[in-house]
Amino acid sequence: MKRCWWCGTDPLYVRYHDDEWGKPIRDDRRLFEKICLEGFQAGLSWLTILRKRENFRAAFAGFSIPAVAAFTEADVERLMADSGIVRNRAKIDAAIANARAAAEVDDLDALIWSFAPPDRPAPRSYADVPAVTPESTALAKELKRRGFRFVGPTTAYAGMQACGLVDDHLEGCHARAAGSGG
Repeated sequence: MKRCWWCGTDPLYVRYHDDEWGKPIRDDRRLFEKICLEGFQAGLSWLTILRKRENFRAAFAGFSIPAVAAFTEADVERLMADSGIVRNRAKIDAAIANARAAAEVDDLDALIWSFAPPDRPAPRSYADVPAVTPESTALAKELKRRGFRFVGPTTAYAGMQACGLVDDHLEGCHARAAGSGG
């Protein structure tokens, strides 16, 4: 079965590639989770984040926007002591700030999906997959304007890929053939 180059052979990564990456997400809580996890991933391997994802979900109240928005300094200290997640103060603070910003958005799903680009041909190789697009730059700018953090254009594009706003499964990848979005 042909897959994109990046998932390798790790079973967790393969499952993520086959079952999640590029499939449209239209739920505010799940979109918020992806925004947070993409922020935590900055400078790290996505596989590291996947391996810790259940710990992140437990630590961040299932990524409930209202619950995380209500986190206090005591929660920050609890998170900084949690070896099951990435213990980076700036990223933890960003996740809480992002929850507060998301709580002010009437419809996070509609906001994020308003930046979905038009369909484009399937990439044929890694070189055909951009790191940044005009749409991801615009999305990052809008999210930052609304108070989100750790959402630069590259992180925004990774989130767009993960949430199915774009379909960057390579030409011939079985997940693309399965209608993964885009």
